[in-house]
Amino acid sequence: MRLEGKTAIITGAGQGIGKAFAERFLAEGAKVVIAEISPERGARALEDLKGRGEVELVVTDISDDASAAACAEHTAARFGRIDILVNNAALYYDIDNSDNSPEYLKRVFDVNLHGAWLMTRNVAPYMVEQKYGRIINQSSNAAYMYVLPPSERPFEEVGAFSYSQTKWGVIGLTKFMASQLGKYGVTVNCISPGVTMTEATDKIVPRGFQDMIKYMSAMQTVLQPEDVAGAAVFFAGDDARFVTGQVLCVDGGQIMPA
Repeated sequence: MRLEGKTAIITGAGQGIGKAFAERFLAEGAKVVIAEISPERGARALEDLKGRGEVELVVTDISDDASAAACAEHTAARFGRIDILVNNAALYYDIDNSDNSPEYLKRVFDVNLHGAWLMTRNVAPYMVEQKYGRIINQSSNAAYMYVLPPSERPFEEVGAFSYSQTKWGVIGLTKFMASQLGKYGVTVNCISPGVTMTEATDKIVPRGFQDMIKYMSAMQTVLQPEDVAGAAVFFAGDDARFVTGQVLCVDGGQIMPA
């Protein structure tokens, strides 16, 4: 087991990819804290994961500094250390891509980008003190999708591209944090998944587009949450101890950045 004895905080682990991370980390021997904003969703995940290893729920709003701090403090007090932080949580299930207002854009930034920074800000001191840590940020191939589908609609306003903007920001944040924290034995890396078949994807991605997804990658198959989990285990383990500031696209060959 590659993560035996390690303690991991996984944000947004109540469903989707985050839950798949929690399942895989537990299977690899890690102790897992589900940092989830929804008590009901978190409780369901906790019940489902019982018996697979040491796991508990800490209700956490990653966009709130006090809540992020409380999650870190609880984890350190409960398990004695924090080895891994997976910044997975984001506004995706309820994203409204039609809302181009400045207020909504700020809300998406507060969660998707600033939330990753706040969680790292509160977890990093524990990692720096112990001279060991693995921080894994979750971006998205949406950050690389610059060309929009054809549209016959007349121009109305410049789009906010809120989800894509914030996920591109996560990539930049990864590199800046990796540069600062590397000398303390803390690595910071980023996973950029393609469209993954989760409940959230089923809700917001039109069915017709879902049917086309598998033909948009070299492997011509659809991505499942468990397909992303292996990359997280790699970044979290000692095999990646000299890997930092990197972005790994897990998408079957849809995006192939140089």
